[in-house]
Amino acid sequence: MSSDPWGRVDETGTVYVRTADGERVVGSWQAGSPEEALSYFERKYEGLVVEIGLLERRVKTTDLSAKDATAAIEHLRQQVDEHHAVGDLDALRQRLDKLVQTVEARREERKAAKAKQSDEARKAKEALVTEAEELAASEQWRAAGERLRALVDTWKGLPRLDRKTDDELWHRFSHARSAFSKRRKAHFASLDAQREEARKAKEKLVAEAEALSKSTDWGPTAARYRELMTDWKAAGRAQREAEDDLWNRFRGAQDVFFQARGEVFAERDAEQRENLTRKEELVIEAEKLLPVTALKAARAAFRSINERWEAIGHVPRDARPKIEGRMHAVERAIQESEESEWRRTNPEARARAAGLTGQLQAAVDKLQDQVDKARAAGNNAKADKLAKELEGRQALLEQALKGLQEFGG
Repeated sequence: MSSDPWGRVDETGTVYVRTADGERVVGSWQAGSPEEALSYFERKYEGLVVEIGLLERRVKTTDLSAKDATAAIEHLRQQVDEHHAVGDLDALRQRLDKLVQTVEARREERKAAKAKQSDEARKAKEALVTEAEELAASEQWRAAGERLRALVDTWKGLPRLDRKTDDELWHRFSHARSAFSKRRKAHFASLDAQREEARKAKEKLVAEAEALSKSTDWGPTAARYRELMTDWKAAGRAQREAEDDLWNRFRGAQDVFFQARGEVFAERDAEQRENLTRKEELVIEAEKLLPVTALKAARAAFRSINERWEAIGHVPRDARPKIEGRMHAVERAIQESEESEWRRTNPEARARAAGLTGQLQAAVDKLQDQVDKARAAGNNAKADKLAKELEGRQALLEQALKGLQEFGG
């Protein structure tokens, strides 16, 4: 008979293991000595120890599922309960019980983590749905479209929820995208129609612009080009390729016209600047006639100057008021001299002036006599009234005398 702290072999070769509930038969050994029997079943115990240790590490360090871990525990527990090993089987049962608790704790942790993850996924998807529904009403077609595509990618990266919740949220999300796509499609269809109308309108404007490009009716044609430009801006934009082609033709036609006009105007401006120089010389010559001392000679000289002036032609518009004003000033001075001379030498006018002077002098003398008589009679009120009337007649007499002097009388 042979034994150790955890087992023994009796005389018949039966092997026993000691447990808290008493001895249990392990098996029968007839092939060798009792020591070899104990050693064999002790090795089987060590094998169980190693397997339990490996399972403990897997549970602790890997993502072994609770289901697989439980199955492995039950498999080892069955081996322990079959008592086919010699060793501290109660200790192995305690380790397996503890491992069961660990697996259950891990199960609860994973369940809580999964619930948390599901809640976060639900909130994330609800946020995506809310944003998508807001974007459905946007008219920022490019930015909103790009953002909706990004939301789809984000959605695909989120965990699935329970089928009902996931389907409801996806339905709202998909409906928002469809609503936006429908509005965008309608918008661009309308835009295409508008651009087609703009293209037709601008083709007409281009045709007229090209027809006007050879015109030499500079003023009215330039004004019409300005009107065409206003109509062009009001027509809106055509499709990009058509817009660029039409614009190049429109601008090209204008450039042909305005370049031709510019060349003509440049030549005309040079001629008008030369005209200005020549007219400035004539104005200086005319201004030397002032003040008028010999009217007949001044009049003849001015007539000669004016004939040469009229033959010269136009000057630049901005210089015209000043140069013409100087010439008109000389002309007015000569005209005033002619009028003064005519008044001085006109017998009828001189006679009328002399007659008026005589009448006024008689009236002044009469009023003076009446004033003197009134004061002599002590009637000062009447004298004052007559004196005021006398002052008015004396003023008229002075003016008449000055006019008479102009006639040399």
